[in-house]
Amino acid sequence: MPNSPSDTPRRITVRRKGPLLVEGPVEVELEDGTTVRSDRFRVALCTCRRSRRYPWCDTSHRDRS
Repeated sequence: MPNSPSDTPRRITVRRKGPLLVEGPVEVELEDGTTVRSDRFRVALCTCRRSRRYPWCDTSHRDRS
């Protein structure tokens, strides 16, 4: 059952000038309603929108720090 007391919360790590690191697997719903999924144990979500693989971070933020 979702949101039950036995559910382990997902950990999200916030990095200054970097991506959000999320313990996976994850599903991300985009603005247009499409859903993308990653089964990796940890994913980096782009917060600067410079990534060519958005919503996944490709470290493009490093080019304009």
